[in-house]
Amino acid sequence: MHTIDSESLTLTCHPQTPSQSIREIDVAVQEAKSGSLMLTFCLAGDISGLSIPESGSPRRAEHLWRHTCFEAFVMAGEGPGYREFNFSPSGEWAVYDFRGYRDGGVLESKLTPGTVVHKTMDRLELGAEIGQVLLPQGRPLRLGLSAIVEDAAGILSYWALRHPPGKPDFHHTDAFALQLEKL
Repeated sequence: MHTIDSESLTLTCHPQTPSQSIREIDVAVQEAKSGSLMLTFCLAGDISGLSIPESGSPRRAEHLWRHTCFEAFVMAGEGPGYREFNFSPSGEWAVYDFRGYRDGGVLESKLTPGTVVHKTMDRLELGAEIGQVLLPQGRPLRLGLSAIVEDAAGILSYWALRHPPGKPDFHHTDAFALQLEKL
């Protein structure tokens, strides 16, 4: 299990979903003084070979995982409950609350995560701030960090800090590979 001491963590591509356009995806994890969780996803590669949603107005949206998006799964202690945060380069986002493995739904909250996106020819960077009140209560926090990237042909590749055996499954407890002692 990784700890927060790392400057940035590298996601690995699931072996069943290779991508020719992506060199690497790194994630930096930080705690803000406010208690927010700050995540910065940096995708390096041939951006022209990818399908990146166009920037729009920040808003809640469903099914972001069907296209390019970045995700954080956050569990307090040993769970079994956890929260899922989806962030699209379009500015759209979603937050889900689960009682156990895939058992839950949309988290209704007036608070929203904030995102900032920068894109160049060879880099896509998405910064996300998850307010402390949106995080599950309890410590330590266990995180699963992941990305789904759609190429120009519509083929998805799945990236994670750790993949469980079998098909891509970011909800699996083995994917919660980063432990944060405090926030």
